[in-house]
Amino acid sequence: MQSEFKNKTLMITGGTGSFGHAVLRRFLKTEIGEIRIFSRDEKKQDDMRHELQAAYPEYCKKIKFYIGNVRSIQSLEDAMPGVDYIFHAAALKEVPSCEFFPMEAIRTNDIGTDNMIHAAIDNHVKKVVCLSTDKAAYPINAMGMSKALMEHIVYADARVAAERGTTLCCTRYGNVMCSRGSVIPLFVSQIRAGRPITITNPDMTRFMMNLDEAVELVLFAFEHGQPGDLFIQKADASTIGDLAKAVQSLFGDTGTQMIGTRHGEKLYETLMTREERLRSTDLGKYFRIAADSRDLNYDQFVVQGEVQTMADEAYTSHNTHRLDVEATIAKLKTTDYVRRQLAKWENGNPEKGDAGE
Repeated sequence: MQSEFKNKTLMITGGTGSFGHAVLRRFLKTEIGEIRIFSRDEKKQDDMRHELQAAYPEYCKKIKFYIGNVRSIQSLEDAMPGVDYIFHAAALKEVPSCEFFPMEAIRTNDIGTDNMIHAAIDNHVKKVVCLSTDKAAYPINAMGMSKALMEHIVYADARVAAERGTTLCCTRYGNVMCSRGSVIPLFVSQIRAGRPITITNPDMTRFMMNLDEAVELVLFAFEHGQPGDLFIQKADASTIGDLAKAVQSLFGDTGTQMIGTRHGEKLYETLMTREERLRSTDLGKYFRIAADSRDLNYDQFVVQGEVQTMADEAYTSHNTHRLDVEATIAKLKTTDYVRRQLAKWENGNPEKGDAGE
């Protein structure tokens, strides 16, 4: 896989986020030619630049930083000349904030994605992998709706892009443990402060993935994706109640406080709808959902007999493999954030304000 990136230029939109950091850890010491970090937050870029200079002085010259916003096609056009591949991670991801400001979600997640795609086509980018979320399946909140529309923008643009030499595909995954804004760093900070951890609903279930798994999914899509494909990783799940117990088992029991469901939250997450499951291909660790290749002339596709349009059930965090508390503890320990926090805890030096990877 890494040979395909030899001497190539990879651009990561939203590259200062958790996913961007994980990709850098994966690729920085390889023979990749250049990695371009495209994002709108100069402070995060400056922090990342100094972090890389301190940790990887012999490799950090491979990293180029571009201040820009996916809402501005011109800033994308300015950053893309010479780019071979793009991982598109730029997005508004917080469910409550998107509920209160849905047009901001549309401007970034939908118009921004369309801008990125057309800039990629204009600059002859070979392959683009767009990152989506489980909240795009049967969406009930503005963030999920904007991401669902983002996926459909990719599918619609994929045909034209392929004709011009650019392959577009998508990945969809659930909650990434310990990423920025996720609940695990919040629990740890509450325990550190001696406060009870806040739980919305202990019976809620959520998929449990770490950042390395998210990167593996994107790389699998990069390697195998055809125009308009959607790739989904099979994932374990945990209840919020068991997740809370697992975090407290590791960092201390300060009690719990029920605060109720937040704006736009689901009881469980869906990674693949019943309609998608019917036409999915099981690849072992992943599902592949091919693009619908029909055009608007439906007459030529008429068939006789009953047409099945959906499978018996969707693929959800309620019906996937469920982790118990002990298994959730083991899963938490696969994340750099938890290992780092445990080491600080043991040394009596937990850092305040550490809000995730």
